[in-house]
Amino acid sequence: MDRGDRVWDREQEAGGAGAAADGPDLGPMPEWDLDDLYPAPDSEALTADLEAAERSAKALAERCRGKLAAMAEAGAPLAEAIGDYEALQDRVGRIGSYAGLRYAADTADPERAKFLGDIQGRLTEIGTSVLFFTLELNKIDDAVLESAFASSPELAHFRPWIEDLRKARPYQLDEEIERLFHEKSLTCAAAWNRLFNETTTALRFEVDGERLAIEPTLNLLMDPSEERRRAAAEALAKVYGENLRLFTLITNTLAKDKEISDRWRGFEDVADSRHLANRVEREVVEALVETVRGHYPAIAHRYYAMKAKWLGKDKLMHWDRNAPLPEQPERLFAWDEARAVVLGAYGAFSPKMAEIAEPFFEKGWIDAPVREGKSPGAFSHPTVPSAHPYILLNYQGRPRDVMTLAHELGHGVHQVLAAVQGPLMAPTPLTLAETASVFGEMLTFRALLERTPSGPERKALLAGKVEDMINTVVRQIAFYSFERKVHLARRKGELTGEQIGAMWLEVQGESLGPAVELGPGYEHFWCYIPHFIHSPFYVYAYAFGDCLVNSLYAVYEEEAGEGGDASFQERYFEMLRAGGTKHHSELLAPFGLDARDADFWARGLSLITRMIDELEAMDV
Repeated sequence: MDRGDRVWDREQEAGGAGAAADGPDLGPMPEWDLDDLYPAPDSEALTADLEAAERSAKALAERCRGKLAAMAEAGAPLAEAIGDYEALQDRVGRIGSYAGLRYAADTADPERAKFLGDIQGRLTEIGTSVLFFTLELNKIDDAVLESAFASSPELAHFRPWIEDLRKARPYQLDEEIERLFHEKSLTCAAAWNRLFNETTTALRFEVDGERLAIEPTLNLLMDPSEERRRAAAEALAKVYGENLRLFTLITNTLAKDKEISDRWRGFEDVADSRHLANRVEREVVEALVETVRGHYPAIAHRYYAMKAKWLGKDKLMHWDRNAPLPEQPERLFAWDEARAVVLGAYGAFSPKMAEIAEPFFEKGWIDAPVREGKSPGAFSHPTVPSAHPYILLNYQGRPRDVMTLAHELGHGVHQVLAAVQGPLMAPTPLTLAETASVFGEMLTFRALLERTPSGPERKALLAGKVEDMINTVVRQIAFYSFERKVHLARRKGELTGEQIGAMWLEVQGESLGPAVELGPGYEHFWCYIPHFIHSPFYVYAYAFGDCLVNSLYAVYEEEAGEGGDASFQERYFEMLRAGGTKHHSELLAPFGLDARDADFWARGLSLITRMIDELEAMDV
């Protein structure tokens, strides 16, 4: 994951979508202050940094092109060159983050869109100038590098980054081809991503006479009124059906673009490039997928059958899946209360964790309210180590929104801690990027549950958590299966919207089970999932992270129950500080966990089944 990438929230339908801007009064909410990056798009600081980045890239190319192998012979000169390359990455990352965040705050503003496009163009040119650097590093002989690591502590510092780079050696192309791929990215994948974003933001869905954007429409799928839920689902189906050709074209084009890249690079499986980026073995992902699929009946099928009974139905319609329980209290959390709940949960685990999280609220690092044109969903953007992360929410006060705040704040804490590794090694693989976010969410959930010992509110909290975990684990693995079907089929030819819809219904039916009826129009719901567009095969990282954290949290509870000291917290922070410098096996070893063990995934899923057991016992 490039340092400029966002860490996206989960499926919008389930992840706490925003409300209408004229919703309940939740008190003052923070908005971003991007001055820590740049004071304005036309500021002298931004202009100076762009010019400095262009000069640095040119100077690096003049000094180092064709000479890295010779520099490696001495060790220290190569370390100095990598240090200059890293400083350049920090500068361009800051510029790109500013343009991207400014655009996310109002994607409907043409000026912001143009500014983002212009910045991306200039950064692509800078990147082209230094594209040779990593390609040339990978051509250095292994024995030469080993000798250089031994003789130069400065170079040995960068060893994790260099070793990760070298894992891509079998898939590396000649520099001229790599440069072509890089330069055309703006008019290929990036352009189609932008089209998807701007189209999604501009769409309007008519529900009971109101024309709503995607966020408030998705939010209605959690409305207490079945009529409202149905109306929202039908509006989604209608609009995406009317725009099916466009979303089909975007999907076909991006899948073909990926197939071309994969074929040229020599990747065997459609998801292998993602596994490489995630530093996870294909066998580990396959074990996760098969374990989760094997638990569909015990988790999703069982839970939705219970929920149908709670709602007085033989079957749930697809718009009932995230409906509140009939007796669920209408509990809303004002912003200040949500802040207190999350920081309190973090502080109970470790005062240090709350201390790291506090500046996000105090210094304008969070953009919380819903606004017209604002990017949907939620994310935490790491920016660069010389600055700090920024969090985007669409906060509306429901318990799920509190969980989303805890989730994204966990990302933020992780990104702050990992920043010590520097621009090249702070980025965390997606499989591990969810560790702190899901852990923070679990801490907050447990804190809320402790305050609710019994009654309808406890049942609603448990049910909400089970649904979130189903959406994080079962749904995301189903999404992964869907993506595999689409990308494999696209290799044989272009797909129609109807074909893609049939694949969607097949995997959703398998995962959700017989208690959920997928009514007319649901075959179009794949159209709005941003992960399929922005980061192919991203989705399994959520299931990986959730199961990992469930196992990790079990270790925490076991040690706390045995009167353990603060050693777990210290090991946990060390894991987060590692950023991208260690493999998942190294990070999990201090906790006695191993993702290659089949029981690891089953242990993580058992936490969900135990929560369903407790819900079932409440009905007796």
